[in-house]
Amino acid sequence: MHPLFLLAAISSAATPEWGQWAGPNRNFQVKARPIAARWTEAGPKVLWKIPLPFGSSSVVVDGKRLFTMYRQGDSEVVLALDRASGKTLWEHRYAAPFLKGMNMNTGPGPHATPLVVGNRLYTVGVTGKFHCLDKKTGKVIWTRGLIEEMGGTVMLRGYSNSPLLYKDTVIVMVGGQGHTIAGLDLKTGATRWQGGDFGNSQSSPVLIAVDGEMQVACVVEKAVAGFDPASGRVLWSHAHENRGGDITSTLIWGPDHLLFFSGAYQGGSRALELRRVDGKTVLKELWFHRQMRVHHSNVMRIGDYVYGSNGDFGATLLVCTNVKTGEILWRDRAMVRSNTLLIGDQAVILDEEGVLHLASLSPQGLTIVSKAKVLENLAWTPPSIGGSILYVRDRKSMAAVDLR
Repeated sequence: MHPLFLLAAISSAATPEWGQWAGPNRNFQVKARPIAARWTEAGPKVLWKIPLPFGSSSVVVDGKRLFTMYRQGDSEVVLALDRASGKTLWEHRYAAPFLKGMNMNTGPGPHATPLVVGNRLYTVGVTGKFHCLDKKTGKVIWTRGLIEEMGGTVMLRGYSNSPLLYKDTVIVMVGGQGHTIAGLDLKTGATRWQGGDFGNSQSSPVLIAVDGEMQVACVVEKAVAGFDPASGRVLWSHAHENRGGDITSTLIWGPDHLLFFSGAYQGGSRALELRRVDGKTVLKELWFHRQMRVHHSNVMRIGDYVYGSNGDFGATLLVCTNVKTGEILWRDRAMVRSNTLLIGDQAVILDEEGVLHLASLSPQGLTIVSKAKVLENLAWTPPSIGGSILYVRDRKSMAAVDLR
């Protein structure tokens, strides 16, 4: 089976529409569907907008329901909403006081995005409290403590890794000697396997198919690594400097066997080529530089080019880089730090000021077709989509936007 079909077959079981972090294929891309070629001056229609306490967790779209998370005081809350109206269907609240060694002044979380598998919802908060809930009622089916019970890494900004489905296990990042990554039984939460001796990072794992072999690729502390999703065995690793794992950009895997990653601070960007030779994964670094440093927004790959907001703090530029050579083709100041969703070949870009852009991205440059302000507060969470309706949130609200 072709590697892309392998990934699609696995992801389709987990994602009714947008049932996990970064969408059906964990790359912020979906097939074309009916959306407007441009907007009027009034902008796209906002179907509903609700107040919502702080949470960086993005929105999961599943049939008639939406799921996300927020924080209130010392508690974290898993929230189920009616997709048509935004009305609350149920909430599950649990105590989650911050742990010693955490500094949450940039935002108290939760940071991770829920995962839908069948009738169950899998969620994790900043202190590593992992829940399996009945998605219809919010009833707790099982829980695990990734930090206090399993010995996971306490992250400065809190646990951020979104869970990942593989067959009948849910894969979670834990961090530490013997349990960098773990596979938990979907039904019971029992530990199926653990592996690796790396500290954790804030980047979510992705499934990749290397010459037909399924692997879990993830950023760990001071490295990028690949694991066997059936056993946790380390298949390969490559040094990548990061400050205590404090990086949130998600790895991007291409059909040409290239793995791209960009990190903030001294991390920089690099492209690795992965191949299977004589039963082992052989890794080749194609290029590395620090001219592109994506902080906590996403990266979009289109063809041979990757696009992302370059910069740590202060001003940011949207940058286009050749994924095979590392050559930077252009830098654009048209928008502040942003997250991109690709719908067919149309880019919908939400910047941190709450402005939504309808645009096209190409090696020749950024073309903004239309833009409209849809949120009022700092918006760092990537948008999600179900049908032609976009779901966005900022630090104080959440909205449904009709793109047709």
